[in-house]
Amino acid sequence: MKLLSELSKEDNLPDRILVAVAWPYANGSIHIGHVAGTYLPADIFARYHRKKGNDVLMVSGSDAHGTPVTLTAEAKKITPEEVYSKYQAEFLDCWERLGITFDLFTSTHTDTHTAVTQDMFTRLFENGYVYEQTMVQPYSEVDKRFLPDRYVEGTCPHCGFDSARGDQCDKCGRTLDAKELTNIRSRISGDTPIFKETNHYFLKLSAFEDKLKEWIEGKIATGKWRPNVVNFTRGFLEGGLHDRPITRDIEWGVPVPMPGYEKKRIYVWFEAVIGYLSASIQWANDRGEPERWKEWWQDPDARAYYFMGKDNITFHTVLWPGMLMGYGGLNLPHDVPANEYLNLDGIKFTKSRNWAVWLSEYLDRFEPDPLRYVVASIMPETSDSDFTWKEYLRRNNDELVATYGNLVHRVLTISYRNFDQSVPEPGELDAECKTLLNEARTRFDEVGTSIEACHFRNGLSAAMSLAQSANRFLDARAPWKAVKTDRQNAADTLWTALTVINCLKTAMYPYLPFSSEKIHAMLSRSGSVQDVGWSWEPDELKPGEPLQEPKPLFTKLDEEIIAEEAARLAAR
Repeated sequence: MKLLSELSKEDNLPDRILVAVAWPYANGSIHIGHVAGTYLPADIFARYHRKKGNDVLMVSGSDAHGTPVTLTAEAKKITPEEVYSKYQAEFLDCWERLGITFDLFTSTHTDTHTAVTQDMFTRLFENGYVYEQTMVQPYSEVDKRFLPDRYVEGTCPHCGFDSARGDQCDKCGRTLDAKELTNIRSRISGDTPIFKETNHYFLKLSAFEDKLKEWIEGKIATGKWRPNVVNFTRGFLEGGLHDRPITRDIEWGVPVPMPGYEKKRIYVWFEAVIGYLSASIQWANDRGEPERWKEWWQDPDARAYYFMGKDNITFHTVLWPGMLMGYGGLNLPHDVPANEYLNLDGIKFTKSRNWAVWLSEYLDRFEPDPLRYVVASIMPETSDSDFTWKEYLRRNNDELVATYGNLVHRVLTISYRNFDQSVPEPGELDAECKTLLNEARTRFDEVGTSIEACHFRNGLSAAMSLAQSANRFLDARAPWKAVKTDRQNAADTLWTALTVINCLKTAMYPYLPFSSEKIHAMLSRSGSVQDVGWSWEPDELKPGEPLQEPKPLFTKLDEEIIAEEAARLAAR
């Protein structure tokens, strides 16, 4: 494999979209809060741009080297590699079943990632942005070891949260140094650590302060960054940027390419963000096209979107851009559409207290599209939102089943039964039909515009508004009656409704890919919905084309599931 420093810029084609998705720690299962915050919005965005014809590369992977992995390994008395391998397999299974379409979901525990990370480290060192310095770190006299960031916890000096980690406070989102914590304690032995000197390498982040501020204010001025991204980023810049350690005393992770550091590793915050780059390089190598990654990383027309939750904003708006500036020749983020938190019954999802709806368990019991729909409809784009099973049931039954599913099923059923199992032939369309078709065009364009702007809730709302209008149109014209008294009127109504359903099939595809494929098949269209591209024209459905026997898109759920899921949570 060629290292990053050996690669040169090439001329590239436009319309290349890098969808860089946050890397989950491989120490526990994915819950639907993660889905809402990161993975579903990224997939909606990637599916749309692929259909539009853009060249999309969507990458992520398991963060195998985080201290959460080693903590889990120690608790279970197994190796960190066994921990990460288990969850890597689980993640891949969940993505397939939920329809999250990564081009590559890898891990930080690969030779490629190690090589790219070490190359980044070395280049920054050679450019004068990495230096060695003595620092003090918490040391447990009980365990006779230095304690990495997540091996300690204490009270946050900024907000008073009592369970802040040594690197970050989960409540206020501020990054921390372990020595800032009060009431500090070891998460292993519970003892109060002492602070001892140890040598480490630091990233000279302060060297990029002026350049980063200029770049950040320029991005903010475009109006595309979300308010939470702006606020977290400006808050991080207050008081100036400080140099940060990029190595630590631990023996699990990427080796430090410096003599005397054999028992130390590169800090996970530094190497994990490099994963977007190493995954892109790995993807290109796996395809036998080792230079292709440059099309997304060196073409100035390419756009990189970084999807994550709000607790990771500053790593992608300040720290990673600073690293890229120091390395040189690589694209900076175009947008960081970070979401707020999705809560469960008003309480934050938490692995440690097992307060979550685990994705793998959900997919064992329910279909994927209803979850995609409900999560998209309450996606926490600008503020925290709340998932409840009562609301899940309501949206499934009243919106997916009664509105969208009912529209599709009754239109296809009446057409299939009364027009020789084929698309009816319309005559001269009246004003009502033309009005609905015009609305379909407007709503279709709204969906695309919303997704491009990362306003996913608005896009879904536009599509559902069209479904509601189509139902009102259908109720007013009653083709099930007209087919007996005015067959041409019924044909006009059904052809118009089928055409709108064909529009909805494409508009809904980024959100509901499985049900869109079902509609595609029932309309006897060849190939996949993905093959159609992001386009819709009223004359796509030709009179006389065959229809397949209709089947329900969604399943109505019984209210008993609310109590069942509440009991499941309470039993943990």
